[in-house]
Amino acid sequence: MAEPIGSLDRGQAPDSLTEKALVDSNDDNEDLNNHHHHINVNNAVPPPLFVIPSNVEHEPETHTSSSAGDNETYPEGGLRAWLVVLGAWLALVSSLGLMNTLATFQTYLTTHQLEDYDEGTVGWIFSIYTFVVFFGGLYIGPLFDKHGPRWLVLIGTLSVGTSMMLFSISTELWHFILSFGVFCGLGCSLLFTPSIAAVGHFFQARRGLATGIASTGGSIGGIIFPLMLQSLFPRFGWGWSIRILSFVVLAICACANFLIRSRLPPALNASARPDFKIFGNRAFLLTTIGMFLLEFALFIPLTYISSYARSKGFSEAFSFQILPILNAASAFGRALPGYWGDKIGPFNINMLMAILSIISCLAIWLPAGSYTAGLILFAVVFGFASGSNISITPVCIGMLCKTQNYGRYYATCYTVVSFACLVGVPIGGNILTSNGGDYWGVIVFTGLVYLGSFISLYLAKVCKVGWKPWVIF
Repeated sequence: MAEPIGSLDRGQAPDSLTEKALVDSNDDNEDLNNHHHHINVNNAVPPPLFVIPSNVEHEPETHTSSSAGDNETYPEGGLRAWLVVLGAWLALVSSLGLMNTLATFQTYLTTHQLEDYDEGTVGWIFSIYTFVVFFGGLYIGPLFDKHGPRWLVLIGTLSVGTSMMLFSISTELWHFILSFGVFCGLGCSLLFTPSIAAVGHFFQARRGLATGIASTGGSIGGIIFPLMLQSLFPRFGWGWSIRILSFVVLAICACANFLIRSRLPPALNASARPDFKIFGNRAFLLTTIGMFLLEFALFIPLTYISSYARSKGFSEAFSFQILPILNAASAFGRALPGYWGDKIGPFNINMLMAILSIISCLAIWLPAGSYTAGLILFAVVFGFASGSNISITPVCIGMLCKTQNYGRYYATCYTVVSFACLVGVPIGGNILTSNGGDYWGVIVFTGLVYLGSFISLYLAKVCKVGWKPWVIF
């Protein structure tokens, strides 16, 4: 799954991949040189999972940034730095863990409080939630640059705790939309963005490792929370089950508040505002379309997999358990493709993972999803493939622009992509309703959207390096 934009250290752009030659753009709207994208595979360093490293040489112990004319040494370790990583991990267990539990919420609500509504209508609760998380990060990042993480994380903690309490007493559709979709979405965005950005204050050469460790928190939360709710729902019902989950989230976030710190001075002129004029860059336009389709398709299986299991006659217990299986696989999908992307190119890896997602939907889920082994295999393969969105997407964007323009390009891309999160789940639900509750249309649609994403990403690569499928890019 892809995540909200973080903040850049002192208003600068992040590091680029280790390369023999770096991209040199004369104008934001012109194509970049087609002959300078060969990655040094002998000294490749795993790329960060959420931000792209800046155009700086790597040092083995400490790292000095000079991309903006100043020299800044990063600790690259030490007790304080790793405690910040631990704090970020805890914050992501709570924030992204809730995002990875959407299928559990969807399944319960469509069979209880909101059973009179179709899947697509209920899906608006969670599509609005993902939209707010992604879109909110565009503006929280600059706030982090100016004010640091402390107040943002504290407000996020209180927002998530309060919104989950309101979520537990909601009875009408609009209650659920406001409490979880809007309020909890904003709280999770306030937790996520500063957490990842704070890690970047302590690591640069090792930022990929540090951010990768922190990002596994979302997968861990996505394993624990659905299993916990599976046990709580039969015993306590909706209200107290959600309240207990809220207490757990608050306790985890409280610990994160004591650990997450920034290190660098405030950036007074921090900005990462979208600029739609840069869509004149054809490669960037095609990449944005590809990312839009990736996120559009991603949240359909993530939201409906538990409901699908129930519709095929699987037990309620197994329907809740299949989501943690998918999230466990995604933990590996966040780290390994990011490492491989540094060796064979981020666009190549993103396209390979899109192909794997197509195979998982059309060759596993569609023909074999009604069998236990088939559905488990789909969850593992799709979870691994979809996890790469987090590690690879920012790297792809950074290949298309000057490093000092990275924040503007990323913000512009995800301003558009966030709307995919808003409409993907309801459209999937409407397809399901139009087919009388049969999921084959949703599965085929998801596979075709992934195919469109693959085509867009490949054409973006063609714009940069020509019709050379084996070129590292």
